[in-house]
Amino acid sequence: MPIDCDLHPPTPRLADLLPHMDAHWRETLVSRGVDELISNYEPPGAPISARPGVARDVAGFLAAALDPLGTTAAILNPLLPVAMLHSEDMAAAYARAANDWIAARWLDADPRLRASILVAPQSPALAADEILRCAEDRRFVQVLLPALLDVPLGRRSLWPIYAAAERAGLPVGVHAGSAYLHAPGPIGWGSYVVEDHANMAGGFATQLTSLVAEGVFQRFPDLTVVLLESGVTWLPAHLWRLSKFWRGLRMEVPWLDESPQALVRRRLKVSLAPMDAPDVATFLHVIEQLDGAEMLLFSSDYPHWNDDRAPVPEGLPAELLRKMREENPRATYRRLAEVPA
Repeated sequence: MPIDCDLHPPTPRLADLLPHMDAHWRETLVSRGVDELISNYEPPGAPISARPGVARDVAGFLAAALDPLGTTAAILNPLLPVAMLHSEDMAAAYARAANDWIAARWLDADPRLRASILVAPQSPALAADEILRCAEDRRFVQVLLPALLDVPLGRRSLWPIYAAAERAGLPVGVHAGSAYLHAPGPIGWGSYVVEDHANMAGGFATQLTSLVAEGVFQRFPDLTVVLLESGVTWLPAHLWRLSKFWRGLRMEVPWLDESPQALVRRRLKVSLAPMDAPDVATFLHVIEQLDGAEMLLFSSDYPHWNDDRAPVPEGLPAELLRKMREENPRATYRRLAEVPA
């Protein structure tokens, strides 16, 4: 029975979140028109936001997302752009309300559901507090960050987030998305959405390099990082290049006491969808190059619609399917042990 590691509930409107805020933030967010920002981030009518006819009610949504695959458990990753807000306090209040909304509306509705903790990285201290608050509810199984922030993810300023996640025994999930404070590519802003999506893989590669080089994995030895919607075909060549330069420049990063290739294979997980290979044979060749059967996590990415392939592409070996749908998720998310097999 599969475990879906990347499922996206419909984006809540501000009216959904207001009951989970105090009077000050209810008045502030309404008066400042923040709902318009959130609504435009993932327009409900845009084809890339969701498949046609996606239900907004919990029962209808889960009937389409979980039942066809017989999904045992699914991790909800709410994609709210709290990283775009410039006020640290407002962003933290928004993230707190979103987490409480997820728990009340979704986790209480179906025992198969789990969720990631949405945090506002503008204030790592407030984010750490939110992680420890939500971690008391064992249905939260991960900490969620967007891939493209205004700083590299390895910077020490963000380490309180990793410390809180490690203390709570939670992986950190890095999902495709942006604070939109910097261009997704190194030479400025593109003109079209297709450029933004294609450049996201380069952003993930840059963030992974930062996590490795800055010593996050050494400083937090029990921390696992999960890349969600990053693709996987770029990883073997990038890790080879990173390891090559590490051999010549390792005096610069003395804490990095092993090859990045070996380190990443142990400490990184990668979601399946959307599969960024033209066919299954190419995908399997990349996984063999990466020696990455233990790294893969099944994800449907429902209800997003990046291509026409089925959530489980035909032709994947049974052993690999079993690992990525059951064994690897349970090894990555320790709290899934509390979900019946």
